[in-house]
Parts: sequence; structure tokens; C-alpha cells
Amino acid sequence: MSRVLFAALFVSVSVVSATAQTSLPPNQVTRFRDTSMLVPPAGAKVAILEWEDLECPACAHAFPFVHMAIDHYKIPLVRRDFLIPGHIWSKDAATIARYLQDKVSPDLATEYRREVFASQFKIASKDDLNRFTQEFFTKNGKQLPFVVDPTGQLAKEVAADDDLGLKLGLSETPTIIVVTPKGWIQVKDVSDLYEAIDQAEAMVASAPVVHHTVAHK
Repeated sequence: MSRVLFAALFVSVSVVSATAQTSLPPNQVTRFRDTSMLVPPAGAKVAILEWEDLECPACAHAFPFVHMAIDHYKIPLVRRDFLIPGHIWSKDAATIARYLQDKVSPDLATEYRREVFASQFKIASKDDLNRFTQEFFTKNGKQLPFVVDPTGQLAKEVAADDDLGLKLGLSETPTIIVVTPKGWIQVKDVSDLYEAIDQAEAMVASAPVVHHTVAHK
């Protein structure tokens, strides 16, 4: 199956899925399994958790919204990888992003993800990804290692994120959840993200009650 045809099918499925999800009653949540991980990092009152796949068009669409939100509200983002079966280069891209995050600079890793998302339309194979990555490293004055992950540690970190997503019960990307120590709000429509964060901040300021909901149109 060609890359273009696969992408078209993926978008079509995503649209159908989104339609079904937004028909849920306002307080009915996705059937997550183990929600014990839906908490902010230590010391944070509100945070965004996001599972993404670098080959996912919907994740590319969500990326600027999520990053504008964390800049605006000054809240942390806990980003995790969740690999979609059939995506041929997203695992390699996630491993390279993890190399940049662990070995070079978290900011440069974020920029790599940003540029991968913006360039999805011209990355149709692993060879395309390799060329894009080499150009990215050169442009940023970095040397791309001949072997990015010689010990397999970076791939294990990506797999650990993926396993957490499976433990939660994820079936799609992006999955965006605004979390507080008192509860969480899943954001189905990224245009509702600011509203969800406002709700979360109000949740933190209110009486101690656990509330779970889905933000969507």
C-alpha cells in the first residue's frame, strides 16, 4: 500500500473515530484502564500528558496547540511516544528524538519533533527520514552518530512509553489529557485545550473532589 493511500485511510478512520467520540454524553470518559498514571509531575498543580506518534497527521496538527498552551499557562508537558502499527518510520524518528533529548538537548529534541511533523508530507520512507535527519543535524551544527542507539537503551525508552499507553488502554494518537492531583480531563478536540486547562485550574482551587470528564465539541 502506498504511503499516500495509507495516510488517506488513516485520516478517514480518524475522522470517523472523532465523530463517534464527540457523540458521547459530556461526562462520559474514554474507557481507560489503569488511570493511576494520570497525575502531574511532582510539584506541579496542572500538567498536560500527551501520547503521540511522529508519523500521525493528527499529532502534527495538535503539536502547535499543545506547545502554545504550555507556554501560555507555564505548565509542564509530559510527552510520551505511542507507536501506531503500520507506520513505517515513526519508531526510528522517536528513537532519534530520544537521542537528542537524552544526549544533546531537550529543546533540540522538541525542535526535531516540530520539524518532523511539519515535514511529514515529504517523509515517505526510512530513507527519507534518514536524509531529513542528516539535514537537521547539519543545520543545527551537530554530528549524527553512525549508530544512534548502539545499546538499544533509547528504543527501550520509547517502548516503555508505548507500554504505558497500552496499560492505560490507548487506541489512538494523539491522546491529550490535562491532569491535576485531584482529577483529569481528556481533550478530544485540541481547540478545547485552553478551556480544559481553565477547568483543571478551577478543579485545583475547588474543594477536594475527583472529577473525570472529556473536553470536546
